[in-house]
Amino acid sequence: MFFFTGYTWQNVLTAVVVLAALVALNEITRRYKSAALLIFLFLPIALMIFVWPETAVRGSGDWFPIVKTVSALAGVLGFMAIRYTKAGKIKAVLLFPFVILAINIAEAVYRDIEVFIKYAGKPAVFNEIDGLFMQGGPWNLMNAVAGIFLILTITGWFGIRIAKTKSRDMIWPDQLWFWVVAYDLWNWSYCYNCISTRAMYAGFLLLISCTIAEFFIQKGAYLQHRAHTLALWTMFSVTFSDYANPETAVGTFFSITSSYRPEALWISASLSLAFNAGLFIFMIYKSIRSKRNPYTKDLYSDLKAYRDVLESNRLN
Repeated sequence: MFFFTGYTWQNVLTAVVVLAALVALNEITRRYKSAALLIFLFLPIALMIFVWPETAVRGSGDWFPIVKTVSALAGVLGFMAIRYTKAGKIKAVLLFPFVILAINIAEAVYRDIEVFIKYAGKPAVFNEIDGLFMQGGPWNLMNAVAGIFLILTITGWFGIRIAKTKSRDMIWPDQLWFWVVAYDLWNWSYCYNCISTRAMYAGFLLLISCTIAEFFIQKGAYLQHRAHTLALWTMFSVTFSDYANPETAVGTFFSITSSYRPEALWISASLSLAFNAGLFIFMIYKSIRSKRNPYTKDLYSDLKAYRDVLESNRLN
């Protein structure tokens, strides 16, 4: 295949199970606060005490995986505070989703640039500490620019509201389908650039799971879907840290890897940059035409997709 290789019926079935599990667990934790607290608070505390000290540390003291997991869990719990407490009524608190989203994108932008600096123009190498095959090139810089555009197109965070439904989802009406597609293309390119060996699982399947939830289950809650599925996956990956090692029993079921083709890297980065640059131009156009500040007001409130989000969450 063009982007990935190493398919067997066992690991294809595993990929389907992983995708289904992410979608199902996101739906359960979205609907039931008790389930969310159990999975995103009490379970991580137990794992942090009894499991992760043995499984999470890579190489000689690299704690990055567990730091990433804790930050993902902090996002979930922060969003729960907005959803279930009076904090959600404080306007300044609505900066939290924007800040955590922008920081996470900025971290990946930095990583793309770092990979370019360390690996571009050199033979591709296997990084033994991370267990990743590294190929630096212009695609890293292209996707870094796309990530900057993506941050600039985060609009209307003061318009975040709580759905008037039983699930009390955190709804971001201005974060419409075209921003979701831009984010998915950028994050997919980042994963393919920087964690290519695991890009099928930490990239493609993870992004598909929260996009399915957004487009087909509950509109307007993409960032919440993304936080839940990301936290679920990072918890799995630090608990079973050798899941991508084909020499382990678990690794044999997670052996779909990147094809490592430069053409694939060029295509994913080009799509990311083109779509995100186009979205930035569209945002500027809408802002000028509507005379709205995209960072203090909802910019896309005149679009049908915006009204559909409000209607599906009983907010109109």
